Amino acid sequence: MAWKISGTYLATCSCQLLCPCPTDGPPTGPNGECHGNLVFDVSEGNLDDVDLGGTKIGLINLFPSNLSAGNWTVGVVVNDDASDEQVDAIDRIMRGKEGGPFEMFASLYGKYLGTERGEITFSDGDTPSFSIRGNSFTFEPLPGPEGSGTQTTVKNAAFGFAPEFRVGKASGHTDVYDIEFDAVYAETADYEFSSDEPEGASVGRV
Repeated sequence: MAWKISGTYLATCSCQLLCPCPTDGPPTGPNGECHGNLVFDVSEGNLDDVDLGGTKIGLINLFPSNLSAGNWTVGVVVNDDASDEQVDAIDRIMRGKEGGPFEMFASLYGKYLGTERGEITFSDGDTPSFSIRGNSFTFEPLPGPEGSGTQTTVKNAAFGFAPEFRVGKASGHTDVYDIEFDAVYAETADYEFSSDEPEGASVGRV
């Protein structure tokens, strides 16, 4: 089957600024772990004839060590008004069953907590925000050089959801899937993933 999704994402986690996970460094959250969550706001997408445009995908994670060491704990939440066909398609994509970049990610899962419905909101812009099951998070970008009017970005990270993403501070608290943490770090960018994406592109370039 062929699939693709594109839109904007916002990720937050418990690591200190800047989170070392994109460069495969050891997490700097409490107990040396990275507790995080993110939302993929899907503007366009499909798995064969299943339209995924307008869906929102929440990804909840616990990374016990650097990313390439594996043993990740991962759970997925899909917006509660998604159809059964959309939820099944997203579950298959996120489990890595339909190929593409998430197949590589799935090889690093230690425990997959499942895919469930839940209320998800997403607001884009200079200071995006999201909520998953009532747990809300906001993004405060780190500014670029004084007077430049730009924001700090990271490019060509070993593990990245986009070739370049804005980084900043996060605020918010969550306990979805019993993975509880206070957010410190955040990143955001536009993304585009597909089942025929070449190895080494966008997600997981190690």
